[in-house]
Amino acid sequence: MNTRRKNRLYVVVAILTGLGLATALVMYALRANIDLFYTPSEILYGKGEAHTLPEPGQRLRVGGMVMPGSVKRDEKTLRVSFKLYDANGVVNVSYEGILPDLFREGQGVVAQGELQAGNLIQAKEVLAKHDEKYTPPEISDAMKKNHQGTVAAAQPQGDRS
Repeated sequence: MNTRRKNRLYVVVAILTGLGLATALVMYALRANIDLFYTPSEILYGKGEAHTLPEPGQRLRVGGMVMPGSVKRDEKTLRVSFKLYDANGVVNVSYEGILPDLFREGQGVVAQGELQAGNLIQAKEVLAKHDEKYTPPEISDAMKKNHQGTVAAAQPQGDRS
């Protein structure tokens, strides 16, 4: 192989290596900024067919219904704790700040924050639904899927079709 071809080969290999490294760094940076959506049961039992559990310290969004009687407010600060539930699970949420006007027990909310040990979500933001007929698509799909799994598990073996 002559010198000119060798130099071209080195340049092509260097460019491909640089592109591969740049792609890997971009993917790593994006991975750190992605907030995945979970329901309370997915936090407790895993998400998807592999039942992948979120790790403590992971940023996530969790959507569910505020459990009646679970809202506890600190009288001296803006700290609020409450429980979110769906068909198969309950998780605790802690938030410090002003809650949306539509936040109340029995309503659907999405809490965005970080998972702590003991399935506690340290929320940075809490979003309440704006209409009694509206439910975010992610929550309604997850709730329907969880409800279908609960109904199917509750049916006797002979009744399943």
